[in-house]
Amino acid sequence: METGARVFEANTVFDTPDLRLRQARELLRLRECGGMVTMTWKGPPAEGPHKSREEVETTAGDAAAVRRLWERLGYQAVFRYEKYRTTFHEASGGGEAVIDETPIGCFIELEGSAPWIDENALRMGYAADEYITGSYATLYFDDCKRRGCAAGHMTFEKGEETRD
Repeated sequence: METGARVFEANTVFDTPDLRLRQARELLRLRECGGMVTMTWKGPPAEGPHKSREEVETTAGDAAAVRRLWERLGYQAVFRYEKYRTTFHEASGGGEAVIDETPIGCFIELEGSAPWIDENALRMGYAADEYITGSYATLYFDDCKRRGCAAGHMTFEKGEETRD
């Protein structure tokens, strides 16, 4: 496996004021990472043990311009989350494993074909019934509920715990 550098990611999820995208189980995200700006739309997830959904992604030159554009189209920032990500690419190209360090804990994400995911998860000691397919927003809000604290944004900085 080839190892990528550990990088910091700042992600902002956008939605309409009535949360139309969330209700449709879609996602509109702006990611800033290592000087790169990425815009992503994700469709509703498919049912099953593996998280699979249509994804359209492209890069942009200016995060502030993307924010203004989306705001002019009626979207608003509804959730921010941060993480440090280290990526491990399989040399044969079969898939990749990432370690995400988040304010609520560390997670391993496997990306590849279903058989590749199952084989490598099993090598790590995880069975399919242990897979977590929820979004970071869902995991964060569940964690806040479990701890009995107010939910805001999933960031490492103190003072950023309130919603926009």
